[in-house]
Amino acid sequence: MYEQKKEYEETVIEIKRVSKKTRGGNTVRFTALVVVGDRKGKVGVGLSRASDVTGAIYKAIEAAKRKMILVPMRGQTIPYSVTEKFSAARVLIKPAPPGSGIIAGGPIRVVLEAAGIRNAVGKILGTNNKAPNVYATLNALQTVAKYSDRKILRK
Repeated sequence: MYEQKKEYEETVIEIKRVSKKTRGGNTVRFTALVVVGDRKGKVGVGLSRASDVTGAIYKAIEAAKRKMILVPMRGQTIPYSVTEKFSAARVLIKPAPPGSGIIAGGPIRVVLEAAGIRNAVGKILGTNNKAPNVYATLNALQTVAKYSDRKILRK
C-alpha cells in the first residue's frame, strides 16, 4: 500500500479521562496533550478535549499545528541557557556539548526532540504536571528566540 510521508512528527504526551457531573448523569470526555514538530526547528503544542480519544488527539494535533514557533539553534543545541516559569511549572534548559544528547525529563525531552534539538540539558524545577511543564518549555524556547533576535539586531 502507498503510505503518505507526514510533514510533522506528532507525539501524544498525555491523555486524561475527565468526567463531569450533570443532571442526567455523568458525562465522560477525554483531553489530549500533543507535541508536533518537524525536527528542523519548528515545534507546537496542542491541548484539546473531545468525547472520544481519537477526536481529542486529532483536535490537539490541529491546534498544535496552528500554534507553531520557530526555534533558533546553534549547531544541534540551543544558543543560550534559559529558565522559564509557567503557572506552577519552572523549567531550566541549557546548551550541551556535541554528543551529549538530550538530558531531560519526559515533557521537556519530547518538546526538544520534536524541535530537532539533539544536545541540551533540561531540568523540571516546579510541578510534576505535564501540561504546564510543556508550556513552560515552549515559553523557554520562545525566550531563546527573542534573545537571538536581539543579538542579530545588535550586529
